[in-house]
Amino acid sequence: MTTAETEFADWGGSPAMNALETIIWRAESDGGLRSTMMALEILDRAPAWEDFVDAHRRAVSRIPRLRQHVVESPFGLAAPRWQAQDGFDLNHHLHRSRLPEEATWQDLFNAVEKSVATPFDRSRPPWEATLYEGLPGGRAAYALKLHHSSTDGVGTLQLMQALHSEVPVAASDVTAAGCSDHPPVGWAAIAEDALTATRSAPSAARHVLTALHRVVDDPMGSTVSSLRYGLSLQRVLAPPAAKPSRLLAGRSTTWRLAALDVNLASLRASAKAAGGSLNDAYLAALLGGYRLYHEAYGEPGAPIPIAIPISVRQPHDPAGGNRFASARLSGPAHLVDPAERIRAVRAMVHAARLEPALDNLAILAPLIARLPAQALAQVAGGMARANDLQASNVPGFGDEVFFAGVRVDRLYPFAPLPGCPAMITLVSHGPICCVGVNYDPAAFTDGDLFLSCLEAGFNEVLALGSPLPEQAGWLR
Repeated sequence: MTTAETEFADWGGSPAMNALETIIWRAESDGGLRSTMMALEILDRAPAWEDFVDAHRRAVSRIPRLRQHVVESPFGLAAPRWQAQDGFDLNHHLHRSRLPEEATWQDLFNAVEKSVATPFDRSRPPWEATLYEGLPGGRAAYALKLHHSSTDGVGTLQLMQALHSEVPVAASDVTAAGCSDHPPVGWAAIAEDALTATRSAPSAARHVLTALHRVVDDPMGSTVSSLRYGLSLQRVLAPPAAKPSRLLAGRSTTWRLAALDVNLASLRASAKAAGGSLNDAYLAALLGGYRLYHEAYGEPGAPIPIAIPISVRQPHDPAGGNRFASARLSGPAHLVDPAERIRAVRAMVHAARLEPALDNLAILAPLIARLPAQALAQVAGGMARANDLQASNVPGFGDEVFFAGVRVDRLYPFAPLPGCPAMITLVSHGPICCVGVNYDPAAFTDGDLFLSCLEAGFNEVLALGSPLPEQAGWLR
């Protein structure tokens, strides 16, 4: 088996969920915390259905995790585990939809919104794929729906790599490589997981309390590293100084999706002009959109609480799975000057990345994961709902790619909306930054205004790099 085949065979990592994945899986006891992710590709034309099926048959043969469902331990004593589903049937996971005559892009988003609102059948592997046909210009769309417990944004792009090719070859022309599933889950494995979890939770608690006690009770006697870590832990666990916006206080379980195209070179040029990175310019554009939305309602500009994931993957980590930390910041949405906003974002993100306790989830997640499902959902949901924005930036594909023999023109990412007003994700695809917006219409009561303000926020940032930049534009 080649190195690439081994990477895909190991996609997802251990058969036992880590503590973070356990939280994501069990938090869905709260209907507002469903963890569905969607990768939406725009194809230059519809592939033959046989090639569409063959592409997934090949992926399923190479990646055991796609054939596995989640098995809970009795009474939740151990972490959920991935186990091969008896009688796995690919047909249960593949769908084909013909949109109405003269369909618009909004018709596509309406259909995708219905899909992400439909819970997974938890007795089956939690993923689905749909081919949407009948889009403008003879194009089609490919929607891959995943559960966040199986992977994060980086892992999703790794999975898409397994489905893509660099030349327009039909999947039926490619030989599938077989691989083995994890062995069935036995009582011995469940018992070992339960024992490990029981040991790790008190250990994690002692680690946290010891670090804090050293700082509070005996700072002079503690080591420099303990003091540094304890102070860092206090900072990262404290909520951002920014208060949630009263304008965005509404919450529902409804998701609205939209897709924005931004020229990658133009956004990079704007970031460079202000002394920032692409990610700094991206976040500054989103915050500018938030400021404009508030101004439209006569609300003064103010910092807003935001959360951003930061990957903690190491080169030796298997593909897939969830390996990220979360940084919570006071987003400088009040700064009118986009260059000043970029620099402020840069300073905040840089400081967050340097925090010794950045990966505090590695300590706290085992504690939270041990809670009953309802209590777990309250803790996880309370933190997420306190954010006005969650935003992510995932490196995508620089070269042209194909799926089932047809060219992929765009790849839009839609991450879960965990009780906050908006979750916005950027993935680069060739020369375009593809921005997927997932927002709650109960928070943004004028959705059209919100999207217009986001577009304007990007365009004011793009103007830093050129007096006549290529404007950002929605897929409509």
